[in-house]
Amino acid sequence: MTLYQKTFQEFENKYLGCATMAIIGQSCLGSVAVMYILINGTSFFQMVQLAFVVVSCMGVNGAILSQQSPKLVFNLVLNSAMVSFLMIIINTIFL
Repeated sequence: MTLYQKTFQEFENKYLGCATMAIIGQSCLGSVAVMYILINGTSFFQMVQLAFVVVSCMGVNGAILSQQSPKLVFNLVLNSAMVSFLMIIINTIFL
């Protein structure tokens, strides 16, 4: 079993608690990413970055609230975390 499969199986077995923590965690991480983006200004490039972060975070929240499959929610949480971390790294380097 790969790390992805083990983590997904744990997420699926404890879906209700993990989904709750995912909402809190990705919302906090997304807000940190937004803060780093807006520190660099409000140009078109920053607004595009902001849109990516907002859409990825809203996608997770929407998937959880609309009771999508655990696999979709898990993949969206991973995607949202990667987008947020990437934006934090990009905006930290170019600060």
